[in-house]
Amino acid sequence: MTDRLRTRFLVIGSGVAGLHTAWRASEQGEVFVLTKRSLFDSATAYAQGGIAAALGAGDSAELHRKDTLAAGAALCDAAAVEVLVAEGPQRVRELASMGAKFDVDSVTGRLSLGKEAAHSRKRIVHAHGDQTGHEVARALIERVRSTPQITVLERARALDLIVVGGRCVGVKASISGRAVEIIADATVIATGGSGQLYRYTTNPDVATGDGYAIAHRAGVTLADMEFVQFHPTALNTPENPLQLISEAVRGEGAILVNDRGQRFMTRRHRLAELAPRDIVAREIFREQQAGSAVFLDARKIGRSFARRFPGIYLICLARGIDPRKDKIPVTPAAHYMMGGIVTDLAGRSSLERLYACGEVSCTGVHGANRLASNSLLEGLVFAERVARDMVSMPKLPRAPRVAPWTVPPLRDRGAAQVAADSIRELMWNDAGIHRTAKGLRHCIDQLGGIASRLPPGATEERNMVETALLIAEAALMRKESRGGHFRSDFPREKRKWKGRHIQW
Repeated sequence: MTDRLRTRFLVIGSGVAGLHTAWRASEQGEVFVLTKRSLFDSATAYAQGGIAAALGAGDSAELHRKDTLAAGAALCDAAAVEVLVAEGPQRVRELASMGAKFDVDSVTGRLSLGKEAAHSRKRIVHAHGDQTGHEVARALIERVRSTPQITVLERARALDLIVVGGRCVGVKASISGRAVEIIADATVIATGGSGQLYRYTTNPDVATGDGYAIAHRAGVTLADMEFVQFHPTALNTPENPLQLISEAVRGEGAILVNDRGQRFMTRRHRLAELAPRDIVAREIFREQQAGSAVFLDARKIGRSFARRFPGIYLICLARGIDPRKDKIPVTPAAHYMMGGIVTDLAGRSSLERLYACGEVSCTGVHGANRLASNSLLEGLVFAERVARDMVSMPKLPRAPRVAPWTVPPLRDRGAAQVAADSIRELMWNDAGIHRTAKGLRHCIDQLGGIASRLPPGATEERNMVETALLIAEAALMRKESRGGHFRSDFPREKRKWKGRHIQW
């Protein structure tokens, strides 16, 4: 027997984008929030660096715009970037006014701003040194939980969109293994990214690319799936996910050295360690491919390291590394997806009554390479726009009819785990930092085989395969290198690909 729930608005995902959308939309109607685990299980809670916004003296939205466009490698949507940098400061102020405790200068009382790679000014708002994401999540979760109009459904997985007459009218979901239809006047996908498709990632284990696959199966337009950002400096330990060593550490003066003690970034880019992420990640990977380990040397920061980066300090200490005295072993890791569900400036997708925001969306603000700390900002800015737009969505005229269905039980968890591990290995080796036509074709072929062997009930692994195929196929089609997409058989940008997007 399938249960049926009815709500005005449905939000799938509990990161910054989903939580902010739910909170703002609740002012105009009932909201259901679905989350795979708990409200705190999202990439937002992992974010260390901060939120980029032009709030400091000598900074401006125009400078932020230029930095964002430069990082995006001629693939950003200019109008979306204008929205991001113009509305960002107000969203940050609003977050602070509702209780987010950002770091302030002890003398002036103004926000303490940091600097990260490819930013021309200090504009990174942070909290508790390096716990920005956790503080943002805490403040939004507190607001969501205290709002009577919001119902939170934890341990709830969206399986497929319900599409009737060319409109999205809700989702089929599994809630603690129970089949549930949730009918909504407007549905928002805010499911985050897909880092768990890769062997090395900083993303939480819920980031399996579900939103992309669910949207794709419903015929929703996606774009730029080849553009995966690899963070240059994850702590190189045998964990999943890997712990992030924030870019802000390099912003405070830490340098990259190989196991011979050589600082190599000064020879590779004029900005050295503060070059765009894709460049730093590739250069670290190049050192590793040559047989060298790579370390982040933050010893010059000295005793102030523990005060500026308390979370990273404790993470390192727990693994036997004292950043004040020891070099930190690092490796690149899958970190962020620039592509996703194509939306307009109000967050509307190509499917009527379906919205998307946050990492799962493709608003165009990131282009081929996201500028550091623009992700939380995008989540806030476009969630606000989604909430404003969907409150005007008329109610469904009548309850749609849905064919009977059930949630197939997963009886062979071992086979599902083998499939997931195989996907991660394939994607890291063949669709990762360095790509070639030969490797991508091998990846696509093997993914097809994995898909054919998935046991019944392996719904998450099915999403992983489908999203991995979107990435690999797009990477094979783009015969150039641009931003986060690097083809060693086509190592340069090509003019004919400038401004061109691969859409599904």
